[in-house]
Amino acid sequence: MHESVEIKTDYIALGQFLKLAGLIDTGGMAKAFLAEATIKVNGELENRRGRKLYPEDEVDISGYGVFKVIRS
Repeated sequence: MHESVEIKTDYIALGQFLKLAGLIDTGGMAKAFLAEATIKVNGELENRRGRKLYPEDEVDISGYGVFKVIRS
């Protein structure tokens, strides 16, 4: 099962996504979180906080779950 994260723009950066999903409190925490967590975007390993995520992208964060980007 996926948890949906709703965006209002065409895309969102991975670092901002982590904050929107409630996994980090501030954007400054993104670098440390990405260094520690195993993250896959659409099945491919990812660690760039600037990676653009688009609606229908699937973000699998080991230990936290699978999230799906949706547009409102």
